[in-house]
Amino acid sequence: MTKVAVDNFLIPKHEMLSKGEEEKVLASFGISKANLPKIRASDQQVKKLDAKPGDVIRTTRKDPTGENLHYRVVIK
Repeated sequence: MTKVAVDNFLIPKHEMLSKGEEEKVLASFGISKANLPKIRASDQQVKKLDAKPGDVIRTTRKDPTGENLHYRVVIK
């Protein structure tokens, strides 16, 4: 089940991926977690999700061309 942090128009939507979703995303890009950008466990949005180091977070950013998905791995 995907957890979602509180939405604010100034902050992109943050979601913690389930292990199954995580595996699908990594496989689709052909990468490992080590290749993802990092986000600190102390980040306010990460705290709201109760994410732990090693979890993968998806952020959804909106711009004039649509929505862009970004993935990050939580670090200490």
